[in-house]
Amino acid sequence: MGHNVKYKHTDRPGFLLGLIDFCTAGLFFLFYMRCGLQEEIESVLGHKVMPYWKAYLLGIPTLFIYTLVWMAGISEELKEKALQMGIPGPHTSWWHMFGWNVFGLLLMGPAVATHRFFKTLGSIEKKMNTI
Repeated sequence: MGHNVKYKHTDRPGFLLGLIDFCTAGLFFLFYMRCGLQEEIESVLGHKVMPYWKAYLLGIPTLFIYTLVWMAGISEELKEKALQMGIPGPHTSWWHMFGWNVFGLLLMGPAVATHRFFKTLGSIEKKMNTI
């Protein structure tokens, strides 16, 4: 590891977090994002993103499609960052997040998508810790 470790949560249990979030209809991530994940994502991506709570509220009248598209967009940005850094896949992506949450809904798809999301985020953070 690098001398200046910036990211400490590089091995999150993504499948479990996704399962909890699914069972709470997204309420879990309202709290989890506020516990530093939002800032962490922004730091990794290098720019501010819409706060999750706003995406969540905008998702309510759209049956959470807005929230899913927001998360899929972040996933695509993480994939691009991982590719730029030469991190081997598989990576999260727009279609991985969206597809598993829509077409894999009855097969624990949201947990699968969240697992890959956190795996990609953790891989990026590990590499950034060594720079």
